[in-house]
Amino acid sequence: MILVNTDYISGKELETLGLVKGSTIQSKHLGKDIVQALKSLVGGELRAYTEMMNEARALATKRMAGEAEQMGADAVVNIRYASSSVMQSAAEVIAYGTAVKFK
Repeated sequence: MILVNTDYISGKELETLGLVKGSTIQSKHLGKDIVQALKSLVGGELRAYTEMMNEARALATKRMAGEAEQMGADAVVNIRYASSSVMQSAAEVIAYGTAVKFK
């Protein structure tokens, strides 16, 4: 499965299959949340949250690719990501793009 953020793949003619997406909502456990709250008082990177968002993006991408595979796609083009806070210390990440098949 080829995953790209461009709307084309060099040297390939594409047939559009449709929109695919994957999402997840992630949070950290209370202990890490408290530590990160204290860290935010002094500044610097909140590594536990960085890790959480990286894991969330990877899972959303995997789910999007799985949906594309079920459609018989060879690739997903024009991939985009969005995130939003759904509650304190929890974030939703969605990955979406266009599933395509090579002609």
